[in-house]
Amino acid sequence: MNDPLSESEVEELVAQVIHGDRAALGKLFDFHRNRLWRIVNFRLDTRLVGRVDADDILQESYINAEKRIEHFLHDSPEGFFIWLRLIVNQTMVDVHRRHLGAKARDASRDRSVSGGWSSKSTSFSLSHHLLGHLTSPSNAAVRAELSQQLSVALESMGDLDREVLALRHFEELTNSETATVLNLSEQAASLRYVRALGRLKKILIAIPGFQEYDLE
Repeated sequence: MNDPLSESEVEELVAQVIHGDRAALGKLFDFHRNRLWRIVNFRLDTRLVGRVDADDILQESYINAEKRIEHFLHDSPEGFFIWLRLIVNQTMVDVHRRHLGAKARDASRDRSVSGGWSSKSTSFSLSHHLLGHLTSPSNAAVRAELSQQLSVALESMGDLDREVLALRHFEELTNSETATVLNLSEQAASLRYVRALGRLKKILIAIPGFQEYDLE
C-alpha cells in the first residue's frame, strides 16, 4: 500500500521535482500509482491483455517521466498528476504501436493534455468495461450482439460527453482534473458529466442485460 502523504508534503515534493529531484519524483509516482493503474487498465487494448502487464507499462512510464523531469512545468503547468497522466497515456500509445503496429487503435495527433485518445478508442474502452460488469448471458453470440448494441449507442453520444464519462467514471479523475484535461470550466465539466451519466443510464436501460448495472 502506498504511504499516505499530506497536502503539504505533496506540494513540497512537487517543488523538489521542479528542481529535478528524481527521488521526489519516485515518491510522488508511488503515491499516484493506483490512480495511474486505473488509467492503464481502462485504456489498454483488449488484444494486449495477457501480453502486456500494467505494472510494466507503469515502469516504462516512470522511466519516461524521469527523462522529461526537466520539462515538467513546460509540459504541464496545470499540475503534477495531469503531467503524470500525460506521460502514462503517451507511453501507452507507444506500447500499442509497438505491439499492434498498424492495427493499433489510433490516437489523436493532439496529445498536449488530454492524452491523445481518439473518440473511437474511448468508445471501445467504455464498451469493453461496461460489458465486463455484465454477468449474464454467458452465450458468446448474445454478448457480441449486446456489445454491438452498446457500441452503436455510445457512438450516438457526443465525443466530449464520452470523454467526460471516461475520465470521471472510469479513470476516476476529480471534476477539477477533468475540467483541466478537457480545457473546460469546472461548472461546464460538472454539467456535462451529469448530462452524460443520465444519457448513459437511459442507454443501458434500453439494452437487455444492463438493467442492474449501477453507475453511482
